[in-house]
Parts: sequence; structure tokens; C-alpha cells
Amino acid sequence: MLTETTETEATTRAARLEARMTAAQKSLLQHAAALSGRTLSEFVLASAQEAAAKVIQEHESIRLSRSEQVAFVTALLKPRAPNARLRRAAEKYRQKMGL
Repeated sequence: MLTETTETEATTRAARLEARMTAAQKSLLQHAAALSGRTLSEFVLASAQEAAAKVIQEHESIRLSRSEQVAFVTALLKPRAPNARLRRAAEKYRQKMGL
């Protein structure tokens, strides 16, 4: 079955990535690729993309324990009054920004 590639796909596929590895690493990747029914390139790209998405997700989300969740919500709903140090910092910021 032939599929039509879009200009975006063609542009995306123009980028290259090279990697040096040991013979054992390449053999391992080739074996895994064969078992999954993919080419080595397809397997490596898919695996790298999954790993990248996982790393990004871990860095873009915040996980809090139950007690941390309660403390966070409490701080939002019942904030403490600003102390003298915070008031001075706010005033210094306003002066610096010309507000």
C-alpha cells in the first residue's frame, strides 16, 4: 500500500541523527527491533521519542504528597499577611520597575 507523504513529513524526515555505539549495543538494538517487527532506525527513533516524552513529562509535572497538597491549597486559600521583609522587597521592586 502506497501512502502519500506530506511536505511536513518530508521536511521532518530530512533531519539526521548519528550515534556511535559498541557492537554489543548495536546487536542488542537490532535484536529488539527485529522482535518488534521494526527496522533499527524505526525502533531507535520510537524508543528515543518515548524516553524523551517521559523525561519531559516528569519535568513538567509536580507531584505532591497528600500533606503537601493540603499545605499548598491552604497557602492559596489562606495566605499569611506579608511580613516586613516581603513589604520592603515589594516596594524595592515597584521603585525599580517604575510602578
